[in-house]
Amino acid sequence: MLATLRWVIQRDVTLAWRGRAGVLSTLFFFIIVVSLFPLGIGPEMKTLRAIAPGVVWVAALLASMLSLDRMFSHDYGDGSLEQLMLTPQPLSVVVLGKIIAHWLVTGAPLVLIAPILGVQFDLPPQALLTLVVSLLLGTPALSLIGAIGAALTLGLRGGGVMVSLLVLPLCIPVLIFGAGAVEASITGTSVEPHLSLLGAMLVLALLFAPWTTAAALRISIE
Repeated sequence: MLATLRWVIQRDVTLAWRGRAGVLSTLFFFIIVVSLFPLGIGPEMKTLRAIAPGVVWVAALLASMLSLDRMFSHDYGDGSLEQLMLTPQPLSVVVLGKIIAHWLVTGAPLVLIAPILGVQFDLPPQALLTLVVSLLLGTPALSLIGAIGAALTLGLRGGGVMVSLLVLPLCIPVLIFGAGAVEASITGTSVEPHLSLLGAMLVLALLFAPWTTAAALRISIE
């Protein structure tokens, strides 16, 4: 199963890099949305620090939504998904590999670029570190939750819109506690409750999302 998981990750990352326009569009969307707020609001540092957690996390959530419909659609369109479902390994392993690959090409770049963008909001170093940790815990959960919606809407006309409608309500807790952790760091209060809840949501999503997504894929294919 580990060999299958590694092969799926390597395959999807390679395919995503070959069609890198989609990956770059997600990253540029995140950069543009976060950068527009300091330009529009002005140089008032107190205001920028106050809005920074919400702005960065909302931008990360919306950016992750952009690529969800591509998680399974390409393989579904060329018939590769049916072949992957015939492998002797559990479908949930294949699904987990695709989710990890999706996070590596969409979530990980957001985590890496976020501290640089946070400087625009005059965030202190401790808040920047909290931002990175919260994104490291939250963005994988967004990919795991989003995979369920992507599987349920596979093959439907206007699937991208349907994915957003299904997934956004489920991602609101991640958004709340992710932004809350950064805000707590700015105000000097404890960030541990927020990060602990983010970690708990990530563990629950990791336990249940691959199996739920696999079941949704079987329903969509049939």
